[in-house]
Amino acid sequence: MKTIKALELLVAAWFVAASTTAWSQTGDAASAPASAQGASVMAASGAVAPAGRKANRALRRRIYAAIGKDKEISAGDISVIAKDGAVTLNGTVTEAAQIGKAEAIARGVPGVTSVTNKLTVKKPFGGM
Repeated sequence: MKTIKALELLVAAWFVAASTTAWSQTGDAASAPASAQGASVMAASGAVAPAGRKANRALRRRIYAAIGKDKEISAGDISVIAKDGAVTLNGTVTEAAQIGKAEAIARGVPGVTSVTNKLTVKKPFGGM
């Protein structure tokens, strides 16, 4: 009789522990595949970048900083969207040569796997 009670308590304790562990998982970790949980994503350039929203924001900041270091390009008219190493550049620049230069700068930032360049040349006032 004591053995059965002990076994029942053991099963109940295990059930409570398993339930608590399942409920304590966050939505992102529970829905992500096991290979991606806590792992790093290997970028095509060979750089290792952590996956997630924070990593995307950090990559955007690094790209803005790299473009901002170039005195010929006005980074204020360029927006950067980064998602898992894939970068999209939107906005305007003052000269056509700056389009390729901004793309090259973005490609040189560690963690960037691809760049989609949607930059255009800003037309001056007066329509010329």
